Order: sequence, then structure tokens, then C-alpha cells
Amino acid sequence: MIQSLLPNILEFISQIDPFDKLPSDLKRQIAGSISITYLARGEKIEPQTDSDKKYLYIIRTGVMEQRKPNGILRARLGPEDLFGFTFIEPQSNAEDGYTAVATESTLLYLVPHEQLQKLLEDHPQYAEHFASQAQIRLQSALNVVWSDNEKGLFVKKVSEVATGAPAIVTADMTIQQVAHEMRNVVRSSTAVVKDKGVIVGLITDRDMTKRVIADGVSINRPISHVMTKSPLTVGPDDLVLKAASLMMQNNVRSLPVVSGNKVHGLLTTSHMVQKNRVQAIFLIDTIKRANTVEQLAALTPERQAIFEALVDGKVRSEIVGQVMAMIYDAYNRRLIQMAIETFGEPPCKFAWVVAGSHARNEIHIGSDQDSAIIMDNSASAEDRQYFELMSTFVCESLAKCGFTLCPGNFMASNRKWCQTLGIWKNYYSQWVKSPDHNTLLNTSVFLEVRSIYGEASFSEQLQNHLYKLIRQHPGFLTSLIKDATSVHPPLGIFNSLVLEKSGVNSNTLNIKRYAITLVVDLARIYGLSVGCTSTNTEERFRYANQRAVLSEDALKNIIGAYRFICQLRFRHQQEALKKGIEPNNHISPDSFGSFERQHLKDAFRIIANLQDAAKLRFSEV
Repeated sequence: MIQSLLPNILEFISQIDPFDKLPSDLKRQIAGSISITYLARGEKIEPQTDSDKKYLYIIRTGVMEQRKPNGILRARLGPEDLFGFTFIEPQSNAEDGYTAVATESTLLYLVPHEQLQKLLEDHPQYAEHFASQAQIRLQSALNVVWSDNEKGLFVKKVSEVATGAPAIVTADMTIQQVAHEMRNVVRSSTAVVKDKGVIVGLITDRDMTKRVIADGVSINRPISHVMTKSPLTVGPDDLVLKAASLMMQNNVRSLPVVSGNKVHGLLTTSHMVQKNRVQAIFLIDTIKRANTVEQLAALTPERQAIFEALVDGKVRSEIVGQVMAMIYDAYNRRLIQMAIETFGEPPCKFAWVVAGSHARNEIHIGSDQDSAIIMDNSASAEDRQYFELMSTFVCESLAKCGFTLCPGNFMASNRKWCQTLGIWKNYYSQWVKSPDHNTLLNTSVFLEVRSIYGEASFSEQLQNHLYKLIRQHPGFLTSLIKDATSVHPPLGIFNSLVLEKSGVNSNTLNIKRYAITLVVDLARIYGLSVGCTSTNTEERFRYANQRAVLSEDALKNIIGAYRFICQLRFRHQQEALKKGIEPNNHISPDSFGSFERQHLKDAFRIIANLQDAAKLRFSEV
């Protein structure tokens, strides 16, 4: 290399991820080892078997296309893009091979494999940035931008906070025996009641005061006479924030920590008040105590502040979605209660269910409304009028609180989505048996539903009906995969093929349409194919992996890609809030630096690969 070119090369690579992560002396070493080559249009670069001729390629100017052995486009690359990560490791450890073709005159910088390997051996802390596997590079990106360091209560599990253990008693023990066990043996204010090894009840010292002493109940009666039946519990891996929300919504001061019927400990309000005063908990409590829509609407800035705090705190996207969903649930429940206070008690049993991202607990600050009402099959025409009034009040009030009305009108206030359980089952039967474009649009919203108020069993019955239908009509998955792969992630440079062409969002990338929705759709297909009852995107992929339908590598790849893309969206929305702009999913490519572009292309390629794999697996179901 001509030495006079060294400053120019050094300046160029110093602005490119991952070279910008290296200290100055290492960047200078690499710049000094770089050679330069020129490719005319149509010239190719293929993997070399001789390690001495392997390079990591940096595009200085021009455009390259990577093609898989079958000719399918792998990626389209432009200035500042890198390729050849898979060339610098043994093929057995690399991703599928490819050929790189210049589609226009291209100038390349070549970093010798031997030089790079030596650098990484001497400085292993930088190795993950140059890994051949995209999942490792994406994880390094998440570690840099979105640290997994715990930030207070938000990322704490119940098992990390709960202390002590409740007394474990049996249903046939007397009240006096249980009181003795609580006070003198275990020294706990709470006892979990079991019958033949199954948890059937709960009793606290406060319950003893109110239900035994105040009512004059004989202490020789069995504890089953005064216990709280079918008690609320929380799992050891649940978020503490979820437990806090349960406590406030149900006015309880303690929750047994259980998995199956095994009791691991006890979580009390004192654990949270003394150790973890967190803003979101108090917002949920404030929401619960609000008496007017105006009071709820006034809390919108605080909800936005919590979102910003989560993003600033570098909390994982999965946690952000859960926290924001809990807050959304609290608004929704309080407004349903206000509707009941206004219009009177419901005339029949019903369930208010949320759908889409809300049902998946994947809420962001710009999430709109997706909801429905499932009425008891006994509902009359007059009953329907009541629920129409209720749903209109709730949906319009949510909009005043900053939760946008669904542009597709997939809301409980739409009469079509306020129906009896029987009609809802008929809907699902029609959608699964005869899928077409319109029915797939409906199912893309209502394939995930979660009850947040009323008869939760209605939602469960509907989901069970859906799973049964899919087992009976496996061709439905074929229709889903065809629809889910009709849109592809942008494998090339952001250009007119993937950017919005007109309107207020022209020349922007719709990160929801071209990335997030594609991952959610794939998770839905993989989850439904193995009967996963969870609606959460990551959990669906994990369940498919456990059932040997999704490989370990594919699991790590797609979850890494999904988290990186979600977190890019969160950061984009956070910046909009700070500027006083309404947050959305439209990101200008000009806002992407080398770091974002490199890792986005890894993420997009992972999504495209999984789309191809899903088509092979499910198209002939």
C-alpha cells in the first residue's frame, strides 16, 4: 500500500463499525495492512480455501451483491458495508457460503485474514465484533447499546426479591393448629393450604382477625372454612412489577411464590416498598384510584416518562414491552370499571379481551388499540346495547389518554368485534377453514387474545377452540406462511424499494412492516404449529425450539435480531418524544450510522433466512 494513502484509509475505517470500537494503535495496525482492489461490474469474489488469501472486505465505493449457491440474493451492500466475516473462519464454523458480485464499479479495502486473526488472538475482548456468526455480532451490538445490567425493579425476578417462606398446612388442620404453625413454627404471617399436595387456599394473620376473631368462629373448625380459596400466586421467574400490579389490582398484601404446586417463598408489599420504590408501580396505583377520564388523561406525561426512563436505563426490549403492557392494562381496567359505574352492572357475563401486540405484552409508546368483547351466549339484544355503550366509552376514553384508536377499527366499539362466545367461535371456524386475504387480516389481529377483565374462561375457551381447529385443518398454516412471507426484509441498501414513496413519511423505512411484523408472524406460525399456548413472540420461538422444530442456532439468531430491531424502534420513539413529535415506526435511513446499518443488515438477513426455512417446513403441511 502507498504510505500516502494511510491517513485516508485510517480516517475511513475509524468511522466504521466495528473498527471504531478498537483503540487507536490497533486501528493504525489494521489500516497499515490493508490492500486495495478495484472490481469492474460483473466481477466476483468467492471464498478462498487458502487461508493466506482470505480477507475481510470493506466497500469504499460501489455496490456488491451476495448470492447464495442457488442464486438467491443474500444481501446487497454499499459504501461502508463489510463482508467476508464467514471467510475468516473455518467453513465448518461459518454461515452458508456465498459469492460476492460487483453490480457496478467498486473499490474495496482488503483486511488480511492473518492480520485480523493475530489481532483478535492478542486482544480477545474484540473478537465478538468480528465473529462469523451474525447472532454473536448482534449480541455484541445489544451489549454495547442495550446493556443487560439490571436497572432496579424492572428487570428483577420475584425470586431475587422474595424472602422467607409461608407456613405450609393441610386443609383438614384446625384453625388453631394453623395459627400455631404460623406463629410458633414457621414465624410467618401467611399460610399456604394444600389438599393432597395441591394448593387450594391461603390464610393470613389479617384473615384470622377478620374471619375468625371478629366473626366468633370456633378455632376447632377446619382452616378450609375460613381460607381464601383459589388464591393468587406468582412465579419465581415473573417480574416483581407484575406481582406488584397483581397486589394493587386485587388489594392483597402478599403472594406465595410457586411453580406448579411447589412453594418457593413469599413476596410481600414490604419487600417492594422498602427495597424497590419504582415509578411504574405508583403510576399503576394512581391509575387505579383515578375517578375521571380527565384524571387518567393527565397521567399521560408520566407514562411517557416511564418509557423514556426504561429506554435510557438500557432495559431489554422484552421487559419494556411487559412494563408498558401492565400500565396499558391498568388504564383499560379502570375505564371498564368507570363504564360500569356509569351504565350499571353488566347484564350478563362477559370478557374484555385485548389482541395483537397488547395481548402479546409487547407494547411500545405508539401502540394503538386492539380489543374485543366476548359476551355470554345468553346475551340478548338489550344486553348488546349495554356493551356497545360500554365499549364506546372505554375506547374513546383510551384515545383521550394517548392510546390511539385502531385505524383498522379492530376494537370492541366495532359491533363486529362485540359478540357472544358462540359467534366468536364461528368467526374462528370460518377463518381457519376458508382462509383468504381478508380473513387472514382478521386473524393476524385476533390470533392472539388475552382477557384483562371479566370471565377469563371465555378467552381460554376461544383459544382452545382455535388450537383444535388448526389441528383439524393444517392447511391453515400453509396460508399463514404464504401471507407472512409475501413481504421481505430489505436485504439491500435502503432505497426506493423499501422506503415509503409519498406522504408525510416519504423516504423513511417502516421498521414495523419490514422487520418487526415479519418476526411476529413467523413466531406465530412456529408457535401454532407446536401448540404453544403463549402469545409472546420470544416464548413462541423458545417453545418451538424445545419441540425440535426450530434449531438452537436459529433460535439465537432470530431472538437477537428481534431484540435489536425492537430496541432501534424504542430509541427512535424516545427521540421523537423528546422533540415533542408523535412517535411512530418510520425511521429515516439518514439517522443510521455505520453501527446501525451493519447490524440491521445482519438482522434482516436472519429474518429472510428464517422465512425461507419456514416456507420449506410449513408450505406442504
